[in-house]
Amino acid sequence: MSQFDVIVIGSGPGGYVSAIRCAQLGFKTAIIEKYNTLGGTCLNVGCIPSKAMLSSSHHFSEIAHFAEHGIELLGDVKVNLEKMVARKQAIVDQTSGGINYLMEKNKITVFNGLGSFVDATHVAIAKADGTSETIEGKNIIIATGSKPSSLPFIKIDKERIITSTEALALKEVPKHLVIIGGGVIGIELGQVYLRLGAQVSVVEFMDRIIPGMDSSLSKELTKVLKKQGMKFYTSHKVQSVERAGDVVTVKAENAKGEIITLEGDYSLVSVGRRPYTDGLNADKAGVKITDRGQVEVNDHLQTSASNIYAIGDVVRGAMLAHKAEEEGTMVAEIIAGQKPHINYNLIPGVVYTWPEVAAVGQTEEQLKASGVEFKSGSFPFKALGRARASGDLDGFVKILADAKTDEVLGVHMIGARTADLIAEAVTAMEFRASAEDISRMSHAHPTFAEAIKEAALAATDNRALHV
Repeated sequence: MSQFDVIVIGSGPGGYVSAIRCAQLGFKTAIIEKYNTLGGTCLNVGCIPSKAMLSSSHHFSEIAHFAEHGIELLGDVKVNLEKMVARKQAIVDQTSGGINYLMEKNKITVFNGLGSFVDATHVAIAKADGTSETIEGKNIIIATGSKPSSLPFIKIDKERIITSTEALALKEVPKHLVIIGGGVIGIELGQVYLRLGAQVSVVEFMDRIIPGMDSSLSKELTKVLKKQGMKFYTSHKVQSVERAGDVVTVKAENAKGEIITLEGDYSLVSVGRRPYTDGLNADKAGVKITDRGQVEVNDHLQTSASNIYAIGDVVRGAMLAHKAEEEGTMVAEIIAGQKPHINYNLIPGVVYTWPEVAAVGQTEEQLKASGVEFKSGSFPFKALGRARASGDLDGFVKILADAKTDEVLGVHMIGARTADLIAEAVTAMEFRASAEDISRMSHAHPTFAEAIKEAALAATDNRALHV
């Protein structure tokens, strides 16, 4: 029987990063992956492929604005969805190959198959060829991730009633895509197919899209996407989703109790994700699972079995790849006797639409609910020279700071390149910067990042210079 210092179950961003850090710290490490490719949901059917499709569709949508840049097109421009999907898959394959290289480089043993606990130190691996193998580990890290959720009355057939996995590999552009759920995944994939010519309708139970983010971001993104042609049905509770041939009928009840009916050729069910522990046999290792299906952990991500840890989507907190990576690193260092720490308040959230949406820290709603006195400063992208030069005028940066100490408590932005700009806010908040600190830092001109400096000036005695 093969023996290891650490066994990682799951090879997503949390799992493979944790395995690498364990190997760096001198541990003999193994990683178990159910599927034939490494990288988990994020790499194979999530973050990476969706960004590839967003990028391709963005290029297509930009063509409509070529004329104003003095670029004249000769002939019609058409979408070749098959090539677009093939490009996406090539990027996935290349990235997955990179994970294989990292495993070899760090001398991590890879096992393909379904890992399940025999007891607290032994894991059985059921392989695709029908054989099985059991390995032993002093420490075990559960990193099994999540799967798309659904509603009890919806039958997902993966043909017309689909999840995000199938939406990334459609053979045709939908005529009318009805999306159930106005969260990050639904909105991103909705914009992909909106750009390619589909009619897109979003049905959301809450009173706004991206409900977990600051309401000002939701309001601005809704305005922009409506302008692009997306339709929204917020405060609507889905009652039924039925398929008849190539037609999917979605019925939903609005706030007045009225039933609306939407007919499309595809319906994307995007109502969140659930922790994935199927087949893990956690009880055999003495690992407790909560009522919500999450692995129960303490502040050190240690389960009820002292030598077993859990990270990423399978534990409490935001289901984000970078959160899983931080947790994977932290657990490896805890096993090594170090004392790492994660500030969960400073893990940013991003929506990769265009304009992009990004945020870190507390929202206005959270600060008001907790009774914290704060001040707010905002700056619109349309007032930036760089934004005017590129034609990316939508959006703003908003900084929330403590009314007494001026410490930055939250940064919320929507606009061009905000997925990258948010890192500046994370850095500033990690060092507990004040709004005045940021306002006094030189920002290159002309750049989108100047909006952060101007928002900080606005939060500092309303001193914004260019608005």
